[in-house]
Amino acid sequence: MSGISDLANMPVALLAGGLATRLRPLTERVPKVLLEVAGKPFLHHQLTYLYGQGIRHVVLCVGFLGEMIRERFSDRFGDGMHLRYSFDGPHLLGTGGAIRQALPLLGNSFFVLYGDSYLMIDYADVGAVFRRSGKRALMTLYENSDQWDASNVWLDRGIIRTYDKRHHRTEMRHIDYGLSAFESSVFTGLPEAGALDLADIQKDLACRGELAGYVAPHRFYEIGSHAGLAELHAILLSGEPLSTFSQ
Repeated sequence: MSGISDLANMPVALLAGGLATRLRPLTERVPKVLLEVAGKPFLHHQLTYLYGQGIRHVVLCVGFLGEMIRERFSDRFGDGMHLRYSFDGPHLLGTGGAIRQALPLLGNSFFVLYGDSYLMIDYADVGAVFRRSGKRALMTLYENSDQWDASNVWLDRGIIRTYDKRHHRTEMRHIDYGLSAFESSVFTGLPEAGALDLADIQKDLACRGELAGYVAPHRFYEIGSHAGLAELHAILLSGEPLSTFSQ
């Protein structure tokens, strides 16, 4: 991948279908991505950053209250970003199942971004590392050293040897960052129905040596918790660059 222009053809699957139980009561009647952060829906901030990175195709994987998202944002954002929607249906499919459902809209390779993550990362560089790795998937990481949560990734010379949220190893120094890249073939052999957890799929890829790693230079921001929502709201409202608060 040679630069921003290449990203116009590599879509982002944005996972926005969960129940967001940790944010209740705020999310009982409003999906998480529509919560206001510094005066705008959080999704507006995400799409603005993606647009600036050269992304022009976003597939929103939605479930609970998903119609509200489509009513608010429709099928375009800014000057030329196309939005499409993939609905879970009557039962929530989980993060992995939502991607499996959206495959017809995603093409041969794509990014996956969590709907509660705000990340300062170079998408063109992530895509380039993914292509050069020759692996079927890539996970972005942050050298966490247990600062934000328990470290859950063992990265060895650019390859993720272990990804495990339940069992800690002394080699683990990093944490999953919230952005991944995949070849569609990762999902085509999975069960065709039922809920799937993306973390389980990534754990299996790591065990088979098929998951590359990319270390992000800045910390991540999230609105998955009340504390994270309040922090990002205050930072964006301050007008200061996020890089000021990145360490």
